Amino acid sequence: MQRRIVITGMGWVTPLGHDLEGVWQRMLAGESGVALTTLFDARTFPSTFSGEVKSLALEELLGRDAARHTGASRNSRFALAAGVMAWRHAGLQDDGEVDRTRIGVYLGGGEGPLDFVPFAAAAVAGCRDDAFQPIPLDTRRWARVAMERLNATNELEQEPNMAAGHLAVQFGAEGPNFNTLTACAASTQAIGEATSLIRHEEAEVMITGGTHSMIHPLGVTGFNRLTALSTRNDSCLTASRPFDRTRDGFVLGEGAGVLILEELAHARRRGARILAEVVGYGSTADAFRITDIHEEGRGAIGAMTAALASAGVASADVDYISAHGTGTEENDKIETLAIRAVFGEHAKSVAISSIKSMIGHLIAAAGAVELITCVLAIRDGVVPPTINYASPDPNCDLFYVPNQAKKLPVRIALSNSFGFGGQNDTLVVRRFEG
Repeated sequence: MQRRIVITGMGWVTPLGHDLEGVWQRMLAGESGVALTTLFDARTFPSTFSGEVKSLALEELLGRDAARHTGASRNSRFALAAGVMAWRHAGLQDDGEVDRTRIGVYLGGGEGPLDFVPFAAAAVAGCRDDAFQPIPLDTRRWARVAMERLNATNELEQEPNMAAGHLAVQFGAEGPNFNTLTACAASTQAIGEATSLIRHEEAEVMITGGTHSMIHPLGVTGFNRLTALSTRNDSCLTASRPFDRTRDGFVLGEGAGVLILEELAHARRRGARILAEVVGYGSTADAFRITDIHEEGRGAIGAMTAALASAGVASADVDYISAHGTGTEENDKIETLAIRAVFGEHAKSVAISSIKSMIGHLIAAAGAVELITCVLAIRDGVVPPTINYASPDPNCDLFYVPNQAKKLPVRIALSNSFGFGGQNDTLVVRRFEG
């Protein structure tokens, strides 16, 4: 018999806050966490706003010494905060009988931020002579300034696997430890592959999810160059408009989402509260263009179809779809097309929403945070809205739960994540039923 995988704990760090229930209520109320960027001076950038994480007191969760060792990496700090909250939510902090060699970590963790000011100072020094006149790059001059100013810990924290390493240290997780960075699909892929590790008896518990912050000059510049970000600087609160005809790109956000997955018998033995069951996962590649979705949605269709098949669930049984829903012209149109192809007539009635309208796009962390909302929707019988929806688009003609949360019995939910490079990942979660 196939091993069943259940969710027993959840934690998140988002632009709407960090408390699980408080953030959920703010989402149901349709609040926005988008504001003018403060992490750097973005006034001269094409996009001057973002979804920043505010007031994260990691020291209160970990203690001052433990928090100090994470350096300046927002990725690691977000992951540790969300991980501690998920661990406690699962009741694992009181369970000394859990075999730590059977606990693993699988994150979709992004690259850490460049130590930007010292790096820029070294670059300037290497391209100027003693009279401060331009010269070809002198690597010896560059190295001298870099060795003086660059922080070794911050350099180490640029590696995408560091957040997963911090989580392993924090919880003594001696089992498998992985990180994937498949752009916007990363944490959905991490969760899907974490279920496979448990199913194939390589772990009993997996700490999984994602973490990312790209709100820095290079991150914002890159997405602006791709013309992927909204430039609605005169109305940042309403800039993220998934599926709306007037959408002009996504809003960059940051944060983390962490879930505790357990094999069912393991969870039952320790008397854990079971929140939901992960029943399906599908993963595909568009094999098309690096920054464009296949125009017929073949990768998205394949991921959803595979996830439903692995779950043994008919499309008509799905009550809620957490859409990738970035607010770009291409993504929303093709995701809608793909949902129509997979769900047929049911596509017209299934509830679909994008919480990116409220918190922006958390890139590698997006899928994990969105899956948590699916679990909460199952628990509470209510789905979050897509806010800022005012102008219907004939290419996006489904029910996107516009502007107000909708009370709805949710037994089965599906969560989509599609990443640059053509990565497509879908998860299916179900209300736990014995």
